[in-house]
Amino acid sequence: MSLYENYRKTSINYDKTRVPIGLEIILGCFAKSGKPLNEMIVLDAGCGTGSYSHALHEYVRRIEAIDINPAMVEIASRKLKRHREEGRITFSQASIDALVFTSRMFDAIMINQVLHHIDNPNDQGYPTHHRMLREFHRVLRPKGILVINTCSHEQLRHGFWYYRLIPEAFGEIIRRYMPIDQLIEMLFEYGFTYRGSFVPLHDVLQGEAYFDPYGPLKKQWRDGDSVFALVTPNQLYRVCERIRDMDSRGTLLSFVKEHDSQRKVTGQATFLLAVRE
Repeated sequence: MSLYENYRKTSINYDKTRVPIGLEIILGCFAKSGKPLNEMIVLDAGCGTGSYSHALHEYVRRIEAIDINPAMVEIASRKLKRHREEGRITFSQASIDALVFTSRMFDAIMINQVLHHIDNPNDQGYPTHHRMLREFHRVLRPKGILVINTCSHEQLRHGFWYYRLIPEAFGEIIRRYMPIDQLIEMLFEYGFTYRGSFVPLHDVLQGEAYFDPYGPLKKQWRDGDSVFALVTPNQLYRVCERIRDMDSRGTLLSFVKEHDSQRKVTGQATFLLAVRE
């Protein structure tokens, strides 16, 4: 579910740069349920191309993976064909705020880098977030685990060197991310207890591709970060011209180094752990 990115077009390139980060954090959070991992039924809400399901399926009993975008679901389904046939994972096209599952069905839910796609900046009070958390509470068993992988505003400001090149798109994308303290308050409102947050400081969402100073020049690279869906053709032209200019003057690498320096302090993503009461 994205209100601004056309994943029908970009899904084909998504896995060429994006990697699932924080896997050990997610497993550690799941383990706090008190139930053995290999007995857990997990919902992957907004599964995308299935990278997190692919990385974690061998640790749990079964994963139900959903995404609203059919292109993403198709790629994920192909990627895990053997595991689908073994009954370890099921993929379906569905919305995260109107779940088709029965109440108290899941031991854990993970939602990775999805929240900024589901409400517009001008929406009053993040209405889809409210419906989503209500549904998550309904389908989780008591003491079930919810793991939310998102970005803090500080991480958005300091964790992505190329955001300095696209100030208009950055201004819009940061408004789409609910502030983490506000998200924590909403968790309490819907019957969750917040148990802490975790930041994988050394992980980057685009893997080694993130460090490519020429990345923004390439569509395949840009398809790995939906922020570029908010960049107009004229803005993209200026970005590419600026990169080429810095490259010709020998300042491109220093630009990347300068604007990436704080990432090592802030990280790029925050994982919130909550328990359903």
